[in-house]
Amino acid sequence: MFASPLVANSTRKGLGLCAALGSALVSGPRRSIIDLSYSSHFMDFGGSAIPPSMKKLVVHALSPRFGDAVRVDTCPVPTPGDTDLLVRNRFVGINASDINYSAGRYDPSVKPPFDAGFEGIGEVVGLGLSASAHFAVGDPVAYFSDGAFAEYMVVPAKKSIRVPSVKPEFLTLLLSGATAHIALRRLGDLAAGKTVLVTAAAGGTGQFAVQFAKKAGCHVVGTCSSDEKAGFLKTIGCDRPVNYKAEDLAAVLRKEYPGGVDAVYESVGGTVFDLALNSLAAHGRLIVIGFISGYQSDLGVPPVRSAALPAKLLKKSASVRGFFLPHFLSDYREAMESMLRMCVRGALVCEVDRGDMAPGGRFVGLESVFRAVDYMYARKNIGKVVVEVAPTVDSKL
Repeated sequence: MFASPLVANSTRKGLGLCAALGSALVSGPRRSIIDLSYSSHFMDFGGSAIPPSMKKLVVHALSPRFGDAVRVDTCPVPTPGDTDLLVRNRFVGINASDINYSAGRYDPSVKPPFDAGFEGIGEVVGLGLSASAHFAVGDPVAYFSDGAFAEYMVVPAKKSIRVPSVKPEFLTLLLSGATAHIALRRLGDLAAGKTVLVTAAAGGTGQFAVQFAKKAGCHVVGTCSSDEKAGFLKTIGCDRPVNYKAEDLAAVLRKEYPGGVDAVYESVGGTVFDLALNSLAAHGRLIVIGFISGYQSDLGVPPVRSAALPAKLLKKSASVRGFFLPHFLSDYREAMESMLRMCVRGALVCEVDRGDMAPGGRFVGLESVFRAVDYMYARKNIGKVVVEVAPTVDSKL
């Protein structure tokens, strides 16, 4: 038996993001509190009983090859503690760093098995008594927390964000949007009239970097791998999309931007990093948010010609700045509040790729996470890749 009660309904309180990741932004009607005993374990929600078991993705062997590292396991649906929410996932986000995680690169001390996935969105179907001070059953919530590739997820209330609805567009903000928002604001030193280069600009986070740089009044150059992606970039304000499969990026930068670029939002690594470094203007900033070209390698880090790095930076008074979102969580609340407001009023495009054009069709069910990861690494996606989770029992919301 469990000491804490399971609350089926509660009073909604306040606005804004909750605790460290923010408070709720959407208020609603008041609800009465019904204190249920954990002896019943699960409530009936929306006419559908929560099942005793669920599926989740678990890393069983360390490997940058996601399919080799991860498998689908069946386990009991977890029980929320006093300060937790039980969330029925509707969508989960795919990130390039999912295979860094499956390779054990973030914390070498953690050994398999461990749960995979970083972000999800769904509705609250159970919660502890203390958590009911801020959330209620039925609330649509999003979260950024390890182990998100699951049909149900226990999330601390303080890490949960109430969103206007369970739409995958809001999921795009949690990691992809927040990385671009905070990195450019804290490290980009953007100003009107400056030139910004965004690599992988049509991807999950690149799309936001393009938009935030434009909102700062910058001229934006964005790299991509197809004419279709270049067309998308134009729709979100990119001044100069460059399909690097059809054009020589180095030649474009030399000819059209002979004075260099003032800031680079860089996620590819390898030769692209080298080119970005060589293309910096005086006082230029190169922000490294990833090196996706090396993620699938057993070696991890792709080689760069960095022997002359000190000289290159010195003669331009330039800088290379690394950005890792967990180091900037003090900025997370403000970033999420700002982006949600922009998204709700239609001032921010949150492009979602659900795999409609992928081999095998739309990504539905946890098993399709494997296809979604491959699809993203094949550079086929436009916007953020998301998977629709299909729990064993669907609610009627």
